[in-house]
Amino acid sequence: MTRTVLVTGGAGYIGSHVTLSLLEAGYAVVVLDNLSTGRRELVHGDATFYEGSTGDRDLVLKILRDHQIEAVLHFAASTVVPESLADPMGYYANNTVNSRNMMACCAEAGVDRFVFSSTAAVYGEPEELPVTEAASLRPISPYGHSKLMTEQMLTDLSRASSLKHVILRYFNVAGADPEGRTGQSTPNATHLIKVACEAACGKRENLTVFGDDYDTPDGTCIRDYIHVTDLAEAHLAALRYLENNGESTILNCGYNRGFSIREVIQSVEKNTGRDLPVVNGPRRDGDIVSIYAENSKILETLGWKPQHDDLDHIVKTAYAWETRSAD
Repeated sequence: MTRTVLVTGGAGYIGSHVTLSLLEAGYAVVVLDNLSTGRRELVHGDATFYEGSTGDRDLVLKILRDHQIEAVLHFAASTVVPESLADPMGYYANNTVNSRNMMACCAEAGVDRFVFSSTAAVYGEPEELPVTEAASLRPISPYGHSKLMTEQMLTDLSRASSLKHVILRYFNVAGADPEGRTGQSTPNATHLIKVACEAACGKRENLTVFGDDYDTPDGTCIRDYIHVTDLAEAHLAALRYLENNGESTILNCGYNRGFSIREVIQSVEKNTGRDLPVVNGPRRDGDIVSIYAENSKILETLGWKPQHDDLDHIVKTAYAWETRSAD
């Protein structure tokens, strides 16, 4: 019997890539997305699609029951740090309150496997690098707080019920499907590699570097960039882990090294053959200076083996998607 899973936010950047991986692995996939930032055309034709909110209890319960959902992979969320500082209540509503509804519906419908899309933003400014899953949790933005609150709810529900979960804390997701089937299409995206590739294509007038006086080798912030296809495979591995009776766990999703903003810009210029129109701007509130993942736990727990761990490759796939979608 084909196993059926629900992907919330499946019309978005990461969710659409995970949907592809799930379909290729033989799962039946149902996608729920309100299309506020996702795009309907990114949902694969073999997936069943519902337009709606994860906060709609009646709709969520109907989907879980009608499709006999066995697992939920929960991506639907707002994800922009500066935006969360300007609209904290909107972030708590969408990321925390709606996630609480998803979990309550799963408990009511008897769904006992849950993979949650969390973030390295729950760590805040790390005391040590690379950052491990056991590090102090000190988010510095409503985005990070909203995700951490959801992690806590999920942990508490798992203790009180049969639900098992995997929380995946993403670092900086980038790149696009190497076959060009989907990519980062969010309007007004803020992801550095996406924005840099848009600038290289002429879709943006310039690329702003927010702060060049940080305590780093070149003065710009350092991040761990993970290819979205590797991240999608991590979700598939997490789902299989739960199907094999794995215990609830929290795992970093990153490559165990960081690149500065200047290094990313250099890679984009090298791999596109374009000089980027770079503008220096002030520091942004909520930006962490330097963070990258200690990833031994996910390698050991899931047997996950990254296949796209190369900054130049990440940039090439992102740029290919931008040129493909230039029209």
